[in-house]
Amino acid sequence: MSLTLSNEPITAVPGFRAAGVAAGIKKRGGRDLALIVADRPCAAAAVFTTNQVQAAPVIFDRELLRRKPQGIQAVVINSGCANAVTGEQGLRNAATTAQAAIELLDLPCDSVFVMSTGVIGEQLPMPKLLHGLQQAARQLAADTAAGQAAAEAIMTTDTRPKTAAVRLRLGDTPVTIAGMAKGAGMIHPNMATLLALVCTDAAIAPTALDAALRYAVERSFNCMTVDGDTSTNDTLLVLANGQAGNAPIDATTHPDYAALREGLTAVCAALAQQVARDGEGATKFVTIEVTGARSFEEARQIGRTVATSNLVKTAIFGTDANWGRVLAAVGRAGVPIAPDRLALWFGDVQLVANGAPLAYAEADAHAALLGSAVTMRIDLGLGDARATVWTCDFSHDYVSINADYRT
Repeated sequence: MSLTLSNEPITAVPGFRAAGVAAGIKKRGGRDLALIVADRPCAAAAVFTTNQVQAAPVIFDRELLRRKPQGIQAVVINSGCANAVTGEQGLRNAATTAQAAIELLDLPCDSVFVMSTGVIGEQLPMPKLLHGLQQAARQLAADTAAGQAAAEAIMTTDTRPKTAAVRLRLGDTPVTIAGMAKGAGMIHPNMATLLALVCTDAAIAPTALDAALRYAVERSFNCMTVDGDTSTNDTLLVLANGQAGNAPIDATTHPDYAALREGLTAVCAALAQQVARDGEGATKFVTIEVTGARSFEEARQIGRTVATSNLVKTAIFGTDANWGRVLAAVGRAGVPIAPDRLALWFGDVQLVANGAPLAYAEADAHAALLGSAVTMRIDLGLGDARATVWTCDFSHDYVSINADYRT
């Protein structure tokens, strides 16, 4: 099945409205509160941070999803304050936010998710947030501008909003999947390290949706890293409103399940790549292809180890073809390898074969690292499995951005 991706916002999905407003939560101003509402109750699935220090909205959402995987109808997302490490007051603020949305929109009990991103250790400015929520409720719309405003409202150090959409057919029924994400720093999903919301008008049971999401995450957000830091707030939520009217996908054995899973994976991969491209201070988008592995999991582990190597990332920034750093990362990835079978390419330039350096022109290797997109391929010579990991370089600006993030 061929899929055509676009950058349409979340409102491309029939039956979803959105808004993004400036509530005054961000110290630097700008939109900082998003509201997304479905016209009917949705099946829901989500994955959350693996960090043991979990923000109040993560705790709130995880418990809500456990109780009610069917019937979610809205999401409130704020930027500028993470509501993390905020104790019982933080939990009360998350619950208050959800309840305020329920009352404003006249929704059923336990039907609103909340997400937060920003500075850790500060309480949400609830008067500002609640006033902004009222504004957002009045501005809800299903057009492109509203979806774009919502995507902008969830940004922190992001330089641009991140949206992706795909259209496909389930049987004879046209279906849309669209999502938005934020993330530029503290990015090392496992899962996850960012906030993301994906919506679809497909009819699918929560258990099948959960299985599709976990498959998609392993091949998208969990194949992407910026700086190796896993956040306290990571949440990826998927909502399916069933409005398309397709034959409901009630199990992973349903004939339309694979197509839905492929579409969801494509949207998640597109969002993950946008996050890597927008890494804090990034000057280069880096694709690491690991081939010849025994399994996808081993290939991904090696790719992620290379992608999180500060020595590799700084060499790429400096266009220094220091390939020894790459193989050193491969060797410490915790995956059994055969060093005498390793092969390595920067772009089209092969540097290593059978674990030994080749005669290559240094100028060619340097040229492979120029430009805004860099590709390297590592072949392990052990099997047929492969994985692709996305990351970015480390520049001086990464240090500058994170040295004064709170100020």
